[in-house]
Amino acid sequence: MTDSIQRGRRLVVRISPGSMSFSAVTDEGEVVYHPYAVKNSISMAANLREALLSESLLDDDDATVLALIDSPVLMLPADLFHEDEQDALYRHAFPLPQSPTGQNSQQGIGQVVMHTVLPDLDCVAVFAVQKDLRTVLTDHYRQVRFTPTVAPVWRHLHQRSYTGPRQKLYAYFHDRRMEVFAFAQNRFRFCNSFAAMNVNDALYYILAVWKHLSLVAEHDELHLAGDLPDGEQLKEEAQRFLKRVYVINPAGEFNRAAVTQIKGMPYDLMTLFVKGR
Repeated sequence: MTDSIQRGRRLVVRISPGSMSFSAVTDEGEVVYHPYAVKNSISMAANLREALLSESLLDDDDATVLALIDSPVLMLPADLFHEDEQDALYRHAFPLPQSPTGQNSQQGIGQVVMHTVLPDLDCVAVFAVQKDLRTVLTDHYRQVRFTPTVAPVWRHLHQRSYTGPRQKLYAYFHDRRMEVFAFAQNRFRFCNSFAAMNVNDALYYILAVWKHLSLVAEHDELHLAGDLPDGEQLKEEAQRFLKRVYVINPAGEFNRAAVTQIKGMPYDLMTLFVKGR
């Protein structure tokens, strides 16, 4: 393990269907970010087992682990959430994958449904984690907390939405997907995820949500963040329909914090380290 990282520090493990990374803070207050070369021929749990043997950043079994999990999210109002119902509701919203024989696939059966409370948004985010992936983490570390990958971005942009008089629609791009959301009166007004691998797909979904929310093209704002597909083209195409389109620059957003200079680090991780949650 890197000498400058004390035992017992927080370790952030970010896992999506096609990528994995590990992050921690050194004694000097610097963020260490290690993207991991995932083998597509084996499961993410098997990749994590191999990483535990080869990645020095993971040596500290006393670390407090925050696992950012990129999986579909079901958002529920806090006053309607009951933990004993979360599994049934999640399976209804996101049915288990079917095998060629019509039976539930082992991938779906091997999931455990979890939740994260978002008190500042008065809601609960329900999501799924692969059981074997959870087992690898909880067997190796004493304290592991799971949360959706986008949770830091939701919290930060919710606070940002209070600046200025105009309504705002946000589109956050990561892992070849786009999260589109808007806020009103300390809660989500809209929150959904779309596959958006190119400008045309992204713009189609953004404009559909814009129309659904009855936002005003000449007055309200669209904010784009993250790993945009052809960012300048997307902005220019959006400006054909909407007057106020902005691309969030992490360096400017976070006052040139050192973490914004780390090559390849996702915006959600930057937000987590700058905002602290």
